[in-house]
This record gives sequence, structure tokens and C-alpha cells, in this order.
Amino acid sequence: MNTIVGTVETFDAQRGDGWIVSDHAARYYFHCVSIGDGSRTIPVGAKVTATARVGLLGRDEAVNVYAVGN
Repeated sequence: MNTIVGTVETFDAQRGDGWIVSDHAARYYFHCVSIGDGSRTIPVGAKVTATARVGLLGRDEAVNVYAVGN
């Protein structure tokens, strides 16, 4: 697993999922249960750090997603 730094590209609060685009242009799916502060929501455009892993469906996903300061 690798640490990623990026920006929340999309987030659908009703579905509880979204995508992060890393500073290196890689995209990572994430689910709201992966948001580290327990809030279950995160604004689009937020700068974040996360851990990248291969998920159950074989795609890259982000876990331990935390918003970082401006």
C-alpha cells in the first residue's frame, strides 16, 4: 500500500462514494466509510492524503482518507 496525496474529484453524498485524483494524475475510488475522521462526507475539491490499495473488485481505491489544510 502506498500513501497518496490528491484532491477529491467527485463525491456523491447519497451514494457515499467518489473519486480522488492524485497529484500524479492517478484516480482512486473511495467509499465514505474510508473517510478517516468518521464524518462520512467530504467536499469536492478538498486536498487529501490517503492510502492506496487494490480493492475487492480489483481496482485501485483509497482508504484512510483525511482532508489536509489549505
